[in-house]
Amino acid sequence: MSLLFSPLQIKSITFKNRIVVSPMCQYSAVDGMANDWHLVHLGSRAVGGAGLIIAEATAVSPEGRISPNDLGLWNDEHIAPLKRITTFIEQQGCVPGIQLAHAGRKASTSAPWQGDKLVPESEGGWKTVAPSAIPYSEDKDVPLELSKEQILEIVNNFKMAAKRALEAGFKVIEIHGAHGYLINEFLSPLSNTRIDEYGGSFENRTRFLIEIIAAIKCEWPDDYPLFMRISATDWVDGGWTVDDSVRLANLVKVKGIDLMDCSSGALLPYAKIPAKPGYQVPFAEAVRKTGILTGAVGIIISATQAEEILSSGKADMIFMAREFLRNPYFPLNAATELGEPNVAWPVQYERAKRKK
Repeated sequence: MSLLFSPLQIKSITFKNRIVVSPMCQYSAVDGMANDWHLVHLGSRAVGGAGLIIAEATAVSPEGRISPNDLGLWNDEHIAPLKRITTFIEQQGCVPGIQLAHAGRKASTSAPWQGDKLVPESEGGWKTVAPSAIPYSEDKDVPLELSKEQILEIVNNFKMAAKRALEAGFKVIEIHGAHGYLINEFLSPLSNTRIDEYGGSFENRTRFLIEIIAAIKCEWPDDYPLFMRISATDWVDGGWTVDDSVRLANLVKVKGIDLMDCSSGALLPYAKIPAKPGYQVPFAEAVRKTGILTGAVGIIISATQAEEILSSGKADMIFMAREFLRNPYFPLNAATELGEPNVAWPVQYERAKRKK
């Protein structure tokens, strides 16, 4: 059996294969509520054979949304429509996961097809917040610097969102610590110039994240996996580096993180990123040497490419996004490509299964 289609057990949860549907914002919710679009979007990838599906960046507070149309888990009303989705995902033999997030200074932004622009408060937007009053770019809002009381409130928001995620039927939580959003903003010295216990040293800049992990673990079962997505590098001189990510991995693996999903960039708009197939895989490989499980992500588009990443010991799971937008049934096609005849298809689709 190929590694891509071999099972992986993390704590009490067994994934039938190593293929993960990465969180992908759909900008299709109203007041944070999941709807039929999310059911079909996530459900079709479960039908397609993925081992784990992680729902998009889901805001822990209204102000934590990237856009006014993001999913949310800041009140109990959000639980029922998500429960409908997790139930369907599990019926397909797939594990449902969710990414909990706060967008920080990159919040209150319109959907990409609406120009990815700042949504002013007069048009339904809100004032953004960040570790320091440094805007993402010249055309974005200058955020308010968070007080210590506000920081503790956001930590509690993550805790309560984790409790609701459990009630909604999710089996994996991924903490969003990447892509220039609030946790990433605290981690990087380019966006965090605080002079209190949340800024300055590596220990101080990681404090917010460590407090969030501890808060989530108060509500999240010990035998359920807890993942974290990181931007392994800012791709900017003087910013967060791969060495910092390795150091962070050594820290969080003893705090309760089971797997680090290694992405990069998006803290600053001018970063020069050499994007090409597999360009982020070395980050997962470097972090994995600490002994923590890792996920590789970033322009992974074929079964053979994914299999090589796993077989060469560079990562433990393969996270895919755009390829799943192009092809919700990627795992079924990948099984044929790798010569895996025993991978189960939905019984409703079996008559279309290619025979060798």
